[in-house]
Amino acid sequence: MYSTSFPDTGQKEKLRQLAASIARFSTSDGTHPTDFPPLSLIRSAEDAVPVYTVYEPSICLVAQGSKRVLLGDETYRYGPSQYFAVSVELPISGEVTEASNELPYLAVRLRIDPQQVLELIRESGPTPRGATSRGLYVSEAASGMLDAFLRLVRLLETPDDLDVLAPMAAREIVYRALRDSQGQAIRQMAPGAGHAASVAEAIRRIRERYNENLRIDELAENVGMSPSSLHRRFREVTAMSPLQFQKQIRLQEARRMLLSEPVQAAEAAFRVGYESPSQFNREYVRLFGRPPLADIRRLKKLPENRTASER
Repeated sequence: MYSTSFPDTGQKEKLRQLAASIARFSTSDGTHPTDFPPLSLIRSAEDAVPVYTVYEPSICLVAQGSKRVLLGDETYRYGPSQYFAVSVELPISGEVTEASNELPYLAVRLRIDPQQVLELIRESGPTPRGATSRGLYVSEAASGMLDAFLRLVRLLETPDDLDVLAPMAAREIVYRALRDSQGQAIRQMAPGAGHAASVAEAIRRIRERYNENLRIDELAENVGMSPSSLHRRFREVTAMSPLQFQKQIRLQEARRMLLSEPVQAAEAAFRVGYESPSQFNREYVRLFGRPPLADIRRLKKLPENRTASER
């Protein structure tokens, strides 16, 4: 899925100011936490290898550079003045596609609280319930959203104001995302908001017990859906079946183990739930492009900031 953006003069100035503020608080490549925990700043000075991770519900706005993310077989591209919204936890690979030392990729990410989404829906009045939507999308950031992000990042310069004013700016950002033409994807993450909320609960259960055999009938019963409805709604939100989702979680966790712990591929395979090392190797190659040993050797030769997770 492709998306293009042509910021006007006013937006370009706001993006320039936002990029300057992000750069001030992220002097090295990587993902940087801030004194306002839901907010993080992202910087990359070069096109990087794909980063495989599980994205939390969040809104990520690009101030400079561009990025590509993949969910299953779907591709999403976004650049300056566009934001990437994720409403449920999804295994995604992300890759910076436009960056340099002079003009690094700069972005800001705000974690979304489903309870806050529910509160905003109640306060702003009922909205028509749409069909179950994909759990992520790319959209243009309107002037109001750019303003709110700029205020939020600038508050890092006045820490004494963070506790009071940062939640207000963050709340405005979520509100404006809800009002977007694609805001259904975020509205559906509110507790009790229908099938997508049940899918979010299924995702949570799969993530907690990813190394166990997945019993679809049991999972469907636990989230209050029929097995056929769970399959259909799960694919609508995540672009994959529950079993494919579990497989990606297992492989990403195995890769993390191999990178950070003294384990062999066979042991990592067993720990994440595989009974057959050969099946693990085949599926590892299919997702990451290389056998486990070759993949980990390559990653360990890269600078740390190019292999860091964006969790």
